[in-house]
Amino acid sequence: MNAVGMNTPSSITIAGIRERIRAHRYLPISEDEKDIGYAVLVPIYRQNDTLHIVLTKRTDTVGHNKGHVSFPGGRRDPTDSTLLATALRESEEEIGLSPAHVEIFGRIDDFSTRDGELFIAGFVGLIDPALTPYAWRPEQAEVAEILEVPIAHFFDSANVEVAPPRELNGRMWPNETFLFRGHRVFGATARALRNLFTIVFASQGTTKSERHHPLEN
Repeated sequence: MNAVGMNTPSSITIAGIRERIRAHRYLPISEDEKDIGYAVLVPIYRQNDTLHIVLTKRTDTVGHNKGHVSFPGGRRDPTDSTLLATALRESEEEIGLSPAHVEIFGRIDDFSTRDGELFIAGFVGLIDPALTPYAWRPEQAEVAEILEVPIAHFFDSANVEVAPPRELNGRMWPNETFLFRGHRVFGATARALRNLFTIVFASQGTTKSERHHPLEN
């Protein structure tokens, strides 16, 4: 991982993450938010002075992305009032995380799958420190495993595979894979992680134009 211009996770407080996410003006993937059919939650927590991100390993029986590592979340339901409501509802259904136990900081840039089939909104939230470690209740049909990954793990180059950007339909895509205990985090989830890290950990001098835009070539 290229750490130039990046702060380390140990140098950023929860208050700092909250401030940066709240101040971030997310980049939409479409002019019409109705085009976004999916939403995910990026749950974070601090335990023993270590920041963690929560991911899920999907089962081999789900409809999309069988066996992939992703954030908790899913398809927008007609009854969901907002995309945030989708992310919170799906997170409760998939891993048992109550919306009442999450402080939402804000939204990262919208992202998509490489084939452009799924447009996704991502929201960052802090799990109530009083309830950490959290008592997860994974939905067995959808979630094979819950992964609680120290953020510093992603900043170790030994845990990142970087390949040349991939071109698809005239667009160049970042091509990083994050490794964790035999799991591979790639594709849309890896790009969302990179976007989160840029927003939260980039040095103050990093400009918005240096960030990856979901619609850029």
